[in-house]
Amino acid sequence: MNKTDSIARRILGWKLNRWDRWYDYEKATFIHESDFQPEQNLDHAMLIVNRLKEFGYTFTTNGESEASFNDVRATGITLSQAITNAAYTIIENNVEDRSTIWAQLC
Repeated sequence: MNKTDSIARRILGWKLNRWDRWYDYEKATFIHESDFQPEQNLDHAMLIVNRLKEFGYTFTTNGESEASFNDVRATGITLSQAITNAAYTIIENNVEDRSTIWAQLC
């Protein structure tokens, strides 16, 4: 599972429908992998920000290349890349954590 797939499935709650697309049960739509590129597209990255806010995370940024969700901070060449990196760090840090928030993210 790559970074984008992990974020789509574990944070956004999309289910893998086929090797190249996910299904969003909330909106009853299919999302092709080429239609979700959060590292390149700030609007896509903001979907991640909004979802994590729903789970109680506070988002801060320096506006250019750094993003933070609570105590998780990451950088990138662009803000969208920094957001994606921070979200993925949350996933990596919570692999062994069975807390309530992790259950919500899955």
